[in-house]
Amino acid sequence: MLRVLGSQKNLCDGVTRRELLHAGGLGLTGMGLSQFLALRDAHAESIVENAIGAANFGKAKRCLLLYLYGAPSQLETFDMKPHAPLEIRGTMQPIPSVVPGLDVCEYLPETAKIMDRVTVVRSITHEFPVHGVAFATTGIPAIDVAMELAPHDTRHYPYFGSCVDFITRQRAEAAGNPTLMPQNVALPFQFSSQRTGEVYRAGPYAAFLGGAYNPVWTEFSGKSSRTVVKTLRDMKYDVPDPYCGCTTDSYFKMSMTQPQEQMTLDRLNQRRTLLQQFDQERRQYSATTEAKSLTRYQEMAYSLINSPLVANALDVRQETPATRDLYGMTLFGQGCLAGRRMLEAGTKLVSVFWDEFGLAGDAWDTHWNHYPRMKDQLLPGFDKAFSGLILDLERRGMLDDTLVAVLSDHGRTPKINSAQGGGRDHWSRAYSLVFAGGGIAKGKVVGATDKIASDPTERPVSPKDLLATMYHLLGIDPHAFVPDRSGRQIPLVPDSNDVIPEMLA
Repeated sequence: MLRVLGSQKNLCDGVTRRELLHAGGLGLTGMGLSQFLALRDAHAESIVENAIGAANFGKAKRCLLLYLYGAPSQLETFDMKPHAPLEIRGTMQPIPSVVPGLDVCEYLPETAKIMDRVTVVRSITHEFPVHGVAFATTGIPAIDVAMELAPHDTRHYPYFGSCVDFITRQRAEAAGNPTLMPQNVALPFQFSSQRTGEVYRAGPYAAFLGGAYNPVWTEFSGKSSRTVVKTLRDMKYDVPDPYCGCTTDSYFKMSMTQPQEQMTLDRLNQRRTLLQQFDQERRQYSATTEAKSLTRYQEMAYSLINSPLVANALDVRQETPATRDLYGMTLFGQGCLAGRRMLEAGTKLVSVFWDEFGLAGDAWDTHWNHYPRMKDQLLPGFDKAFSGLILDLERRGMLDDTLVAVLSDHGRTPKINSAQGGGRDHWSRAYSLVFAGGGIAKGKVVGATDKIASDPTERPVSPKDLLATMYHLLGIDPHAFVPDRSGRQIPLVPDSNDVIPEMLA
């Protein structure tokens, strides 16, 4: 039975989480991260059970974050409006999923079969209809276009994965169990590096945590097996696009996982010994964030060069053809497969981006030729990758403790525009996303929208609420603090946002 949930943000006893924290004297204002961690370790169970009223704090041992850049339309995915006027509902039809009453788009047939494993959130809303990857994935309270095109603007907050990496490593070091295995990996290549133009977009960066906590990016090694016609205003190109299909010899790698040619391990170790001597001198007078970041980069680089673990995990060619086909032979599908392999190898969080490739205004940014792109370029690849990932995690016994989160910038306008081929523009007042595993409820819908998917009518949810819920499931208090460049304590997410209990199992 499909349950469309209501809009209570209070806990089951009517008290908000923040009130409980303040009433119990547990507010963290002014408290350093090390102090917070010590307090959390001493009182974790009582804090969580009393403040959250849920037993799944830390249920997710790992996370796979799937980011659909450009923003998919809610009306052609998980919030279809078949009774709306044609200029709203469009040409695509809903099909029933395995959950009664929860229809999805006809071009998501495989996803329809696994909707009993996921929760759909239909009422996500915010006030920034720009490509806000930074707004969707960090605690930053506001975003503008200038910031979105300036990854190193000092106003940015650290990426979700960077914060998870930072806190995970702090805990590991405090427990005397440090690891050099990268805990924050991103695929398939440096974000926005394959689009036209020289300006990188903001979002997946560590900001004031320092460069040591930027995601460790992979490189894609392979070729496209399909071409696709791409449109940008009056420009039209027929170009190869691995997101539409890639060859079976495709895989992923890190540039630092293999030594340079003619560089023996003996020579590498000699260089390391010399470098350590310089490092020892430098540490006597330097304790800056930059110095700490450089040290960690060096340690990670040597670790990855000397070990085949990461290289093997990223080599999806080691999987059977049947498993590779389950995910789909596309860049996004194989990226999801590589992400699963990295999680198995010990990485805490992997991000897989469906990014622009070639023209700007690509990926899910469907201002032009909306329906042909959704039908041929976008929905089929997502359908295979997402459903394949969920089924593969389930059969490996990993789904219950692996959080899968599909995030994006915003939604699309309810009304089709008059651009070439018809399109949907930016719309942040209401959109849909999906979540699964790691403590997420199964076969549920949170929130609802009006007759044209324009505005929420039940349970408005902000991107910060989603981040708070994701932190909670990973065992991190969303009201914890991290230090900025000056040592000032900054909350992971604004303290007005909290966990969404309706999403939890």
